[in-house]
Amino acid sequence: MSETSSGDAADLIIRGGRIHTFDAQDSTVGALAVRDGRIVALDAEAEKLRAPRTIELDGRTTIPGVNDAHLHAAWLGARWPHLFFSDTPPEDQPSGRLVTTETERRAALTRAWSLLAELGITSYTEPGIGPGEDEGDTGCFGTDMLATYAALHRERAQMSRVTLLRLFGTIDGESTLEDFERGIRTAAPATDPRWLAVNGVKIFADGIPPMATAWVEEPYPDGSTGELLTRGDTEPLTAFRRMIELAASRGLQIAVHATGDRSITEFLHALESLVDVPPAAGPHYVVHGDLATPAQIERMRRLGAGFAVQPLIAAHTHAWAGAQLGPERLARAWPLREMLAAGTLTTITSDAPIATPDWRIGLDASLELLAAAGDTDDAELRRTLLRSVTVDAARQDGAAAWKGSLEDGKVADLTVLDEDPCEPGRPFSSLTVARTIVDGRSVFVRG
Repeated sequence: MSETSSGDAADLIIRGGRIHTFDAQDSTVGALAVRDGRIVALDAEAEKLRAPRTIELDGRTTIPGVNDAHLHAAWLGARWPHLFFSDTPPEDQPSGRLVTTETERRAALTRAWSLLAELGITSYTEPGIGPGEDEGDTGCFGTDMLATYAALHRERAQMSRVTLLRLFGTIDGESTLEDFERGIRTAAPATDPRWLAVNGVKIFADGIPPMATAWVEEPYPDGSTGELLTRGDTEPLTAFRRMIELAASRGLQIAVHATGDRSITEFLHALESLVDVPPAAGPHYVVHGDLATPAQIERMRRLGAGFAVQPLIAAHTHAWAGAQLGPERLARAWPLREMLAAGTLTTITSDAPIATPDWRIGLDASLELLAAAGDTDDAELRRTLLRSVTVDAARQDGAAAWKGSLEDGKVADLTVLDEDPCEPGRPFSSLTVARTIVDGRSVFVRG
């Protein structure tokens, strides 16, 4: 794959391979032209233009830049290469304060951006940064990290586009209504939302099924049902509903960590009860949704809300969760097939550094989950999965008008692969990322 120079009608021409646009018609073109970071022509019209730079694909395949819609980049960069689900033994896992100084925070983010560029990831959602974690163990989630994000943004140092959710409680823990009310009144940093969009808030509703902390209708073997993690002067459910009302009244996107069917039900009730609120910056959604029911999935679709799911974490925790859920409930857990079939907004994400940020491994786990539910690996299914990490992730960001597909006027964020990921019969993880382009600029070139 070569890059050459000539001409002046566009900044960049990419040609000589298969380009999946993932537009509404699932068009495939042979060329693409870029000017000022945006796509200005496709196929034959692009071939007519001249540009100072040309990238010859040499038969490779290009897709829209991959967007991981739930990835803790600051934490990933501070821990890398250690993941929670990895070969690193517990005694060698990083612990305690990972970053303390501004230099360390910058290093964590720039390390993460370099890693993501190598993986073909051009956008991600940082799901939870704010004052609730100012005294947190790691140093990766507090307001100092938000300030570092904003500083690097102002310096135009980003290699990835970022959607960031603010956090007014603790990661994987409790939040109080008082802290939430105080935090939500503080202004978010002024940014260019095409590079750093501070769209909304993250709320932790419950825990996870393997720990018997997901809030569920049917009790666990010990008779417990989990509980809400929100706290206030009254009972937890009132605090939870009030947090959602406060965020919605300000036009903020709401992402709720909810794994149990009871916590998802209460989120739905809260969303359905909203009246006279301004449009949100992006669709509200459930993070994880491990025990979502078909009825809940359909209600989410009708509301225009969605799910950010992690099939790779499902694979890692399947047996562990089974001890708490039992065989029948376990068989209904992680209903990816039902989400996709219903047409509910669904993004496939990593939750890195819990699991690897490599989206190819995550899509392989998705194929395995869907195969167990009776689906067949074919080009249509692969396109659906690839759209979940491109087009649908842009929808979750409230950014589908300008990113997520390769269309005239949209940003030139692209992932170049050695072979076509839509062709069935080979693992996604066997594909090689050859080049990553963000805003028309190559941020990674293999070799």
